[in-house]
Amino acid sequence: MQGKLKTFDIGDGRTISIETGKLAKQADGSVVVRMGDTMLLATVVARTEAAENVDFMPLTVEYREKYASSGRFPGGFFKREARPSDYEVLISRLVDRALRPLFPDNFHAETQVFITLISLDAEVLPDALAGLAASAALAVSNIPFNGPISEVRVARVKGQFMINPPASLLAEADLDVMVAASMDNIMMVEGELKEASEKDIIEALKIAHTAIKVQCQAQLDLAAMVESSSPKREYNHETNDEELRASIREFCYDKVVAVASTPSAKHARGDAFSAILDEFKATLTEEEAKEKEFMIKRYYHDVEKEAVRNVVLDKRQRLDGRKLDEIRPIWCEVDYLPAVHGSAIFTRGETQSLTTVTLGTKLDEQIIDGVVIDGKVNFILHYNFPPFSTGEVKRSMGTSRREIGHGNLALRALKPMIPGTDLNPYTIRIVSDILESNGSSSMATVCAGTMALMDAGVKLIKPVSGIAMGLIADTKTNRYAVLSDILGDEDHLGDMDFKVTGTKDGITACQMDIKVDGLSYDVLAQALEQARAGRMHILGEMEKTISTPREDYKPHVPRIVKMTIPKEFIGAVIGPGGKVIQEMQRETGSTIVIEEVGEFGIIDIVSNNKDSINAVMDKIKRIVAIPEIGTVYHGTVKNITTFGAFVEILPGKDGLLHISEIDHTRLKDVESALKVGQQIDVKLIEIDSKTGKLKLSRKVLLPKPEQENN
Repeated sequence: MQGKLKTFDIGDGRTISIETGKLAKQADGSVVVRMGDTMLLATVVARTEAAENVDFMPLTVEYREKYASSGRFPGGFFKREARPSDYEVLISRLVDRALRPLFPDNFHAETQVFITLISLDAEVLPDALAGLAASAALAVSNIPFNGPISEVRVARVKGQFMINPPASLLAEADLDVMVAASMDNIMMVEGELKEASEKDIIEALKIAHTAIKVQCQAQLDLAAMVESSSPKREYNHETNDEELRASIREFCYDKVVAVASTPSAKHARGDAFSAILDEFKATLTEEEAKEKEFMIKRYYHDVEKEAVRNVVLDKRQRLDGRKLDEIRPIWCEVDYLPAVHGSAIFTRGETQSLTTVTLGTKLDEQIIDGVVIDGKVNFILHYNFPPFSTGEVKRSMGTSRREIGHGNLALRALKPMIPGTDLNPYTIRIVSDILESNGSSSMATVCAGTMALMDAGVKLIKPVSGIAMGLIADTKTNRYAVLSDILGDEDHLGDMDFKVTGTKDGITACQMDIKVDGLSYDVLAQALEQARAGRMHILGEMEKTISTPREDYKPHVPRIVKMTIPKEFIGAVIGPGGKVIQEMQRETGSTIVIEEVGEFGIIDIVSNNKDSINAVMDKIKRIVAIPEIGTVYHGTVKNITTFGAFVEILPGKDGLLHISEIDHTRLKDVESALKVGQQIDVKLIEIDSKTGKLKLSRKVLLPKPEQENN
């Protein structure tokens, strides 16, 4: 069966195709997007009617990967795809954040977008195609949508910007950013950078937007092919009472302005806003208030949003009384938890993170068994957001998508500053527990993570701080306010949430969601510059508590010493059935981990006891040592024959001590001079050039008889 197909060039000879009408035709919209051999199936279905009393967009975005797409079996006992991996959750979030703002405000029908990886080309990453696939499915459907949008990856490799570069080149990139946009506006940005400048980000966004416009036009062309068979549906998901709306505004607006103009704390401010709503309800009969409660809350929310925004725009004043670029008070503490490897508390205003660092070995590395990502990870960051952090009571339902997303942002912020294995032999796990939240807790995690790493003695290359920026803009009057270190209310009522992390020398990660049309690059540049100033201030406050890593790890941290041996000696160190390495671990109380890397064996020796580490190193050195003629060895008699004894001079290396080389005097038999298990000093006097057999002498180390000396 043939469907409708649109193919376009992404600018360097590579092409992307979008096909509809062939697969999943019972969905409201479905497409297959293909680039190289990577193929994504995207479908979208929306209910005909909205549920009662719903004033939000009940959108679900699911991205899933099929192991068959790469010719692999799933891990685990059941050999079936199970719950989504973190990678799948992160891609789902990327698509969701780009799509959600573009549904009509009054469209409240439950909508589900499913994106499935059905074929994988190892060089074509699917995350850069998922947004295009989801938007294209909406474009060819009858679901109202103010798109299209698309997402691309822009990376800088060896100084050159590339769109959706081959996966093999990403390791060389010093800038890797995902960008979502419509024809006219940037919608979402998420990326990691190696101390890039603000100018670099602006340039990357412009290049990405140029590529996205081509992809949006391709969707419009495809939609035009199917428009006659799939016109946009009509709907009515809101019941309104304009008289009630007007009366709420008239009664509440000035009162909300008064509260918004009076600096207050989060809960006090929330109580004051709620009291205004209660005052209005008191002007109605009990029956009216109950009957129209849903509309009243919706209209009051609109009034509150308008009033708070106007206070910021007109008075240049914020809800807690700060200036637009002012950072809330900060206090920090390290080494708060005595039994952990590293800990820090970072508190900024009403946001607080208690973060711990645990140092482990290669055995603690996280194994990733994904379709696209497969391997081991030695730097892990987990972020927890319990309900008490906002004074709420909620059921614990496991790790949320938000927790995975915020943790990943903090991980990408810190990862470029983690030193290589020469300075950091450990597997690192950071855990941020948010104890209070009013404004970006992910940025508090970055700051607390930096300090906890330094408290643990990890030789962090440079400290990293983070800040959340906000924007309130009125595009009709061309008024705007860029807000540093935003509150939760400012995030909810504002037009942009822009998180930036970095060192004193550049940006390491960023995340941006824009909810307003027509944001200029000049405003974005101002936000980035204001963010840089804020980051520097926060770094300064952090450095008052701890500015450099501890010189040594804490006493209870296991020490790791690395050794490198030739690959051919790995078997000798392990021994038959693991006998040698197990014996070393039992004798010394240490943990020994061996990994084959290229032509070498990399050995980690782990112990809290320095003498144990030294003992293991000595044993391994003896195992891998190459016998040298003229060297004296302290060996062990392993076997006795009529013509001599075999002496082990190095682990697994025996030499023949001939009966004539045992003593200066003639011996009747070997047993009269030596016993099995006896330890003696011998000298290596010859190595047979053909067989490699070792010839030893003991008598050359003994003094000659007195009569011979005379």
